[in-house]
Amino acid sequence: MLRAWRAPLLARARAGAARGWARSAASEAAAESREDSRYRDTVLLPRSRFPAQLPGRLQPETELKTQQKCGFSELYSWQRQRKTKQEFCLHDGPPYANGDPHVGHALNKILKDITNRFHVMRGYKVHYVPGWDCHGLPIELKALSEVKGAENLSPMEIRQRARAFAEKAIEKQKSAFIRWGVMADWANCYLTFDPKYEANQLRVFHKMHNKGLIYQDYKPVFWSPSTKTALAEAELEYNEQHVSRSVYVKFPLLKTPPKLTSVIDGSSPASVLVWTTQPWTVPANQAVCYMPDSAYSIVKCATTGQHFILAADRVESTAAVLDTQFEVISTCKGADLADGSCAHPTIPGRVSPLLPANHVTMTKGTGLVHTAPAHGMEDYSVASHHQLPTDCLVDESGCFTEAAGPELKNKNVLGEGNEAVIQMLQAAGSLLKEEKYVHSYPYDWRTKKPMIIRASKQWFVNTADVKAAAQDVLKKVKVIPTSAVNRMLEMLDRRTFWCISRQRCWGVPIPAFYQKSTGECLINSETITDVIKIVEQQGTDAWWALPIEQLLSKEAVAKAGGHDVSDYVKGQDVLDIWFDSGTSWAHVLEGAEQRADTYLEGKDQLGGWFQSSLLTSVAARKKAPYKTLVVHGFTLGEKGEKMSKSIGNVVDPDVVINGGEDHTKDPPYGADVLRWWVAESNVFTEVLIGPVVLNAARDDINKLRNTLRFMLGNVEGFNPETDSIPPAEMYIVDQYMLHLLHDYGSKVTEAYKQYDYSKVVRLLQAFCSKSLSNFYFSMIKDRLYCEEAKDPKRRSCQTVLAEALDIVVRSFAPILPHLAEEVFQYIPYRKDSEGVFRTGWINASSAWKKPGTEEAIEGACAMRDSFLGSISGKNALEYEVIIVIEPGLLFELMEALQAEETSSVSQLNEIMMASQTTLLSEFPKETPSDANIIKGTFLINLEGGDICEQSSYKVIARPIAKAKCPRCRRYTAESSSTPCPRCLQVLAAGKGST
Repeated sequence: MLRAWRAPLLARARAGAARGWARSAASEAAAESREDSRYRDTVLLPRSRFPAQLPGRLQPETELKTQQKCGFSELYSWQRQRKTKQEFCLHDGPPYANGDPHVGHALNKILKDITNRFHVMRGYKVHYVPGWDCHGLPIELKALSEVKGAENLSPMEIRQRARAFAEKAIEKQKSAFIRWGVMADWANCYLTFDPKYEANQLRVFHKMHNKGLIYQDYKPVFWSPSTKTALAEAELEYNEQHVSRSVYVKFPLLKTPPKLTSVIDGSSPASVLVWTTQPWTVPANQAVCYMPDSAYSIVKCATTGQHFILAADRVESTAAVLDTQFEVISTCKGADLADGSCAHPTIPGRVSPLLPANHVTMTKGTGLVHTAPAHGMEDYSVASHHQLPTDCLVDESGCFTEAAGPELKNKNVLGEGNEAVIQMLQAAGSLLKEEKYVHSYPYDWRTKKPMIIRASKQWFVNTADVKAAAQDVLKKVKVIPTSAVNRMLEMLDRRTFWCISRQRCWGVPIPAFYQKSTGECLINSETITDVIKIVEQQGTDAWWALPIEQLLSKEAVAKAGGHDVSDYVKGQDVLDIWFDSGTSWAHVLEGAEQRADTYLEGKDQLGGWFQSSLLTSVAARKKAPYKTLVVHGFTLGEKGEKMSKSIGNVVDPDVVINGGEDHTKDPPYGADVLRWWVAESNVFTEVLIGPVVLNAARDDINKLRNTLRFMLGNVEGFNPETDSIPPAEMYIVDQYMLHLLHDYGSKVTEAYKQYDYSKVVRLLQAFCSKSLSNFYFSMIKDRLYCEEAKDPKRRSCQTVLAEALDIVVRSFAPILPHLAEEVFQYIPYRKDSEGVFRTGWINASSAWKKPGTEEAIEGACAMRDSFLGSISGKNALEYEVIIVIEPGLLFELMEALQAEETSSVSQLNEIMMASQTTLLSEFPKETPSDANIIKGTFLINLEGGDICEQSSYKVIARPIAKAKCPRCRRYTAESSSTPCPRCLQVLAAGKGST
């Protein structure tokens, strides 16, 4: 039961004893040389070659030596050989093989490694196969970026260059991951261009196709003119500052809606008023849509006298934009616009009917929506329902086709084509206003250029038929943090289809064949199976390299009603890379379940790999491929800004580890600093990194090294097998420390289980600084240094130090594996060379848990706090303490710490940190005038509250009259030239030094 007063107590304890044994070993040795060095060699000062710091290049060099000496590269294979039924599978989400390793990689891979190392230490057989996403635009674009005439390369030449580029990137990234200490069998990774992987991917495609979940259709999709391919929503990023040229356009009424003939008699022309941010889509217009339940007004323009129809709610704002006034002639329901039609504003003879639609909004524009079925998802739905044409007038490069007319042909719709349409509207008298409009607009996430929506023939997954089941299984998955699951459920809810075809050649081909004359598609179970067999043996290069006769059988053609294989051509579409990586479970995961315990990735994967993995797994076999999802944030500069070369805040992991050209500016920190940064960060939000963060991490590790060095130095000459003291025979404060160690071990284990590594770091720092350094170390130095080497009292605290050293090192080993293994090499009594990770997790005996010791130690600490507070930072050893407690439970607890009335060597005196302590049940009759008297109370709460007693106490602090011992420097001697009785006894035994 750790009380609130304990934190300031521990903080002051060290300051209060700063002039006594709380000094470091180095300062104590210096003090001895100034005072009396005759007994220096009789004091058992800490001895260890473990360095308190590793400055400069020593840190990365030591880590490399540790990796080699301690078998980092063999650890994964070693643990895979263990005979255990406990298995833990973390499935690696594949990073793109398209560039150098960066801090985002470091964050992700180190989080995974901490997780895996924890499970290895816990006795699990860990399954972790690193992978790379090797196909797709990110790689293809970079591979071709420096090639002159890339547009003239054949598909096979493009594929060869892309593969070579990916292979180089993989080796770079792999080397970095190994240097960071990431545990894996690096000779056996999975790559999405491996033939067996590609074959397994096509098997999932096959299952989904057989179930009718994959189909081909002509409809609008997100299209990237800069890369000439369709993209999925997960491949878009939105530019919030995109500027469009928005226009207000009139569509003259051709046929007045029957219900409005009494208002619009034809004596003056009337038009519906439309607003769009994409003028280039107007040539493809097939209708104008209205909201049936909304109110619409027929207005007269004060400037021109023209009559317009627009939403009642948009009359005032539209008039203001057009710099005019509208007189409302009449108001009607949207449904009253039924059966009306308009003239197309630029194409003579084209009729645009007025149609109802629920996607029309009243928040901007005019409440009437120009409808181009080839360039809008909702527009296409309206056209399908009303059997309107859905022809696309825009080609793959984003230019108008010949069908758009001679004025527009070959003009880019996002540039000169847009301008040409605006000029056509102006010439036709249909343009009322043009203005710049800043809004959020989708961009290709790789080229950073604007997208368009364009109708084309593509392959789709019917997610509408899968998402309900996907949502149901997702609700049974543990998601950390819990808030992330709602975001993923919402994303699934909005997803009606998934476009899985891409118009590139660096990828896995969709195994479809097309009849030359009709374009009819040939794909069935037999054709897919045949292609899978070839791909498994030769890889997907075979699709481009082999003649069609070797890919498509005569039997399959005959079964489909065809005559000759030569009548068909191979399809040119490849599968979306999210389908590539989303089917990794089918290749990597073992056993009949093929289900991972954990997927751990960044929050962008909620709409990416997490989702594509879920959809393919549910579609193919009706279950999720994971039991737990762990979602982390992104890395940012330490001021919370995005990393960018122009700002100069990009952090290169290699520079962090090995230093930059100027070590004064970019010092070498080593990999453990990078790992500490990952662990201490709240990774469930954005993760900041920069010089200040890295320096703080290095300082934290150096503080930890000092704590470890103290423990290493003080277990010299100690052998746990022969010298340990049973807990029952220990000092009570030593038993109390074992109790705290047990509690620390339990909390750390639970934090690891919850993937809360920042909590592990907080627990570690608090335990090392408060419980060990400030509290325990400061008390036991006299026992460690000045008692006889083999005295049970000394062995008692050495037993605790050995246990604490073991538990502390194991507790941070998953985070700092290099430091943990380095420490193990300096433990004097360790004979085996197996190291930390091969010898298990924290082993804190349940027998250590003794809540009753808390009351005795914390009661004594409360009194010590009173004492140290009363002397205001003076040397506690220059005082003697008298403690007065009325007979009762508190007095009995203190008696257990000090049986005799007065003592300078009792357990109670050790805690008080004075030179002498007296325990009384009555206030002394004579109290010196120079004594400080402090009153206090302490609440004893035992047996879960069954025993509860509040006791009062008085602490009397007064300067001690005895002389300073030249050996232990406590004021316990009769003369300053003669050691105190305790030290004389140790010296007489002739065993004061080792």
